[in-house]
Amino acid sequence: MTITTNPPSDQREPQTKPNTSPEVTAARAGQKPGTVYLCGAGPGDPDLLTLRAARLLATCEVILPDDLVSDEILALANPLAEIIPVGKRCGQPRITQAGIHELMLHHARRPKSVLRLKSGDPLVFGRAGEEIDALAAAGIPFDIVPGITAAFAVAASLKTPLTDRAAASKLILATAHHSATKTEPVAWHGAFPPEATLVLYMPGRDFTRLAAELIAAGIPPATPVAAVSRATTPHQHVVSTTLAALPTSQPGPAPLLILIGQAIRT
Repeated sequence: MTITTNPPSDQREPQTKPNTSPEVTAARAGQKPGTVYLCGAGPGDPDLLTLRAARLLATCEVILPDDLVSDEILALANPLAEIIPVGKRCGQPRITQAGIHELMLHHARRPKSVLRLKSGDPLVFGRAGEEIDALAAAGIPFDIVPGITAAFAVAASLKTPLTDRAAASKLILATAHHSATKTEPVAWHGAFPPEATLVLYMPGRDFTRLAAELIAAGIPPATPVAAVSRATTPHQHVVSTTLAALPTSQPGPAPLLILIGQAIRT
């Protein structure tokens, strides 16, 4: 495989072994644009890839992975694929979102089969809506391949339910991470109905403020909490605590997921 750190130039492409996968065959019929696959890579463990994601990894010609897609997963890629990392973390992007759109369109028009590989599920806090709009506006064919989102993988690794007939009839997936264009804080008031489990993606590091805001929004201070860092990887770190004690519990580094609710078994 070829790993590219900068957007491609218009230089002549190297000769590669023909790829006869269904995706590539369809893409090249009549030199129509290649298909872009917005694909979930799961939470980190390669064993949690879907069969379709694994097949696309093995056959697609260009792969655009996010930062959280592990090296173990990328090791399954087509050895002739061009891999262009496009991760953005903590407000420090190596490439803008507009730049990602340009890369998808550029390679689809070559035409190449393009795997836009996102951690978890592409439709859960993965900015898939922006990429769908860009592809649709450009007339580029695309497909969406679901993946296992971190909330479900974390619950499985902890052997805890997210819903419970007696304690949690609702499940809320939320994030404390705003778009850079928004200046107002996340509004939690009314966001946590009775008998609900709240799963927080990208909770930030100000746990004192987060706990205070959630308690002010009506979540009881003694509500069970599980803070899981680097889920499903060999470096997974779990802190079991309560909402009131979250600020002093020293959750692990990002990526971090926080589960809150009476159904959580800590």
